[in-house]
Amino acid sequence: MYKVRAILDTPEDVIRTIVVNNKITLEELHLEIAKSFDFDGQEMASFYRTDNDWNQGEEIPLFNMSEFENALSMRTCVLEDTLANKNDKLIYVYDFFSMWSFYIEVIDITDEIIEAPKLIMSIGKMPEKAPDKEFIADDFSDDLPDDSLDIFDDFDFDNY
Repeated sequence: MYKVRAILDTPEDVIRTIVVNNKITLEELHLEIAKSFDFDGQEMASFYRTDNDWNQGEEIPLFNMSEFENALSMRTCVLEDTLANKNDKLIYVYDFFSMWSFYIEVIDITDEIIEAPKLIMSIGKMPEKAPDKEFIADDFSDDLPDDSLDIFDDFDFDNY
């Protein structure tokens, strides 16, 4: 049995803890997390591998949208293989239009088998809408030489 904590990325504390069997797929985990936060589970979603500092890594999408049959998807990833150890983490994004973002962490693993997934802790209420995300890109302009764009000065772009 896995005890999994999901924390909504918002200033208010909105936390759910669920218990699930270790053999479920990430697709099943996605549906349980969505249900625990009162979503219907019908929107696009992805998990992302992450490190201990929550840096976003490889995407595990809901569906395999790749031209390769063996590409990662939630349906092909088993929980115990993806999150093999206590304290392993994922980032979960639900509904790409609203961008609900969650921090997912395994907080306990036991040999116990449970009949069905269960919500065992619920703290906080869901906000009406997803918090606004601020995406900050690295500024690489300082790395460019000052005259790097001068080559375009001789072109007549008006004729195109």
